[in-house]
Amino acid sequence: MNVIETELPGVVILEPRVFDDKRGFFMETFHKEKYEKIGVTIEFVQDNFSFSSKNTLRGLHYQLPHGQAKLVQVFQGAVFDVAVDIRLGSPTFGKWIGVELSASNKRQIFIPAGFAHGFVVLSDTATFVYKCSDFYFPDCEAGIIFSDPQLAIRWPGGNFLLSPKDQQYPALQDISPENLPRYTG
Repeated sequence: MNVIETELPGVVILEPRVFDDKRGFFMETFHKEKYEKIGVTIEFVQDNFSFSSKNTLRGLHYQLPHGQAKLVQVFQGAVFDVAVDIRLGSPTFGKWIGVELSASNKRQIFIPAGFAHGFVVLSDTATFVYKCSDFYFPDCEAGIIFSDPQLAIRWPGGNFLLSPKDQQYPALQDISPENLPRYTG
């Protein structure tokens, strides 16, 4: 597996080994021992699957206090996936990275707890699958508006399809400190 470090410590892009032949391909999407060797030592407790149409933008989401580390990939189509460091006290607080994940490049991204996460669909449709290190707790759900001018995320496309909830999230600077995760070094 090829591991690509990003500007955000802990957020890594993973390129699993793919075995292609005339029948198709095979790849491991997760192997606990192999992922532990590259530093992904999280115990995942929930898998999620979403299907979305072109220009659907989901995010930017996080949970507090039940932060979720995520291992994300796309099985069909393509998305632009974004992770934002929202940990108070972090040297990279407010910084983001974006990466294209697709069925053709078979990349994954690992996002530690303490980061907001979102994606926009680039293809006609996309199936998006991710593992979480904690369960979904509706009362702990939080988010940041995707168009936060201080974050200045360069989302590809436009005319985004958003849920009513995602349209109403505040900017990062408007979230009180007790509603953000802490950087622990």
